[in-house]
Amino acid sequence: MAFSVGIGLTNDCNLHCAHCYRPTDRVHSLSMDDVKAICDHLPVGAIGLGTGENALHPLFSEIVTYLSRRGIRLSMASNGYGLNCISDEQLRAFHDVEVSIDFSSEREQDSFRGTGNWKEVHKAMDRCESLGVEVSILTTMMNINYQQMDALARLAQDRGVNLRVNVYQPVQTHRFSLSYQQFWEGFRRLLGSSRLLSCTEPVVRAVLGMDTVRSPCGQESVRVTPRRTVAPCVYWPSSSLTIEDLVLQGQGILDSLEFAQATRVPPAAAECPCQGGCASRRALLGNLDQHDPYCPWTHDGPFGLDYQQAPHKRLVRARNYCTTIVM
Repeated sequence: MAFSVGIGLTNDCNLHCAHCYRPTDRVHSLSMDDVKAICDHLPVGAIGLGTGENALHPLFSEIVTYLSRRGIRLSMASNGYGLNCISDEQLRAFHDVEVSIDFSSEREQDSFRGTGNWKEVHKAMDRCESLGVEVSILTTMMNINYQQMDALARLAQDRGVNLRVNVYQPVQTHRFSLSYQQFWEGFRRLLGSSRLLSCTEPVVRAVLGMDTVRSPCGQESVRVTPRRTVAPCVYWPSSSLTIEDLVLQGQGILDSLEFAQATRVPPAAAECPCQGGCASRRALLGNLDQHDPYCPWTHDGPFGLDYQQAPHKRLVRARNYCTTIVM
């Protein structure tokens, strides 16, 4: 089985967004040897670059060339800056890319991320379109923008791109966490205004009546942070595993404690359709052995959620971790 690996080459970034999960104590970066070790000791089929603004890594060009020559499908999330500053050749090395937009208007986006960011991300989308690189808008659903999921879906449709939505996880702060009602209102708006390409958010899959409810995190997906730690999910609260452990254990790292915790169905949810939902969310809340806080079977009971299926697309991050992609 080929793994979908998420790598943060660096936590360096030109922006300082309030909801970001990246560590800001100092700049951490992976080396070329680290990247080679990951590829040599896991069967890597696809790599998504995230965490910081990866193009700020001093060896970004060399690393992208190396990964591309290995035949690995590449994706990168960016606030626009990296996609605008790298060469055409580097940009064409990516199977698809993502630009971060959390609000449907220039005023709100710039207020949240910084003046000029709206124009930066739209410039990046224009450039990708001119080079034939597929684009997705990447949105974090929070308690300050869940009511804009339909408007963001329309923005993506107007631009002719996909929309990928991650639910906010309280890695650094609970300030942007969604309530139960906000979570499901956001998904009602999202699915009611778009067609579903892919969904790996377990509780949403359960409500939609899909098979294989459990998350790919720790099963098909592995994350490596700029601090050289290895974890089942980018949001996992802590991990004692490092790249050295990956070199020693290879695929056997999936049998480690952290990965076992991430993939285990909690006893409390063993009979529940949600199967525990998102393990990282439970771990961050200190409730690893309980139900997902957004599980409807522990609140007001099951309910219907209508959706339209979109034609299949093979996007790199479709099974990277708990996420939802629409068009």
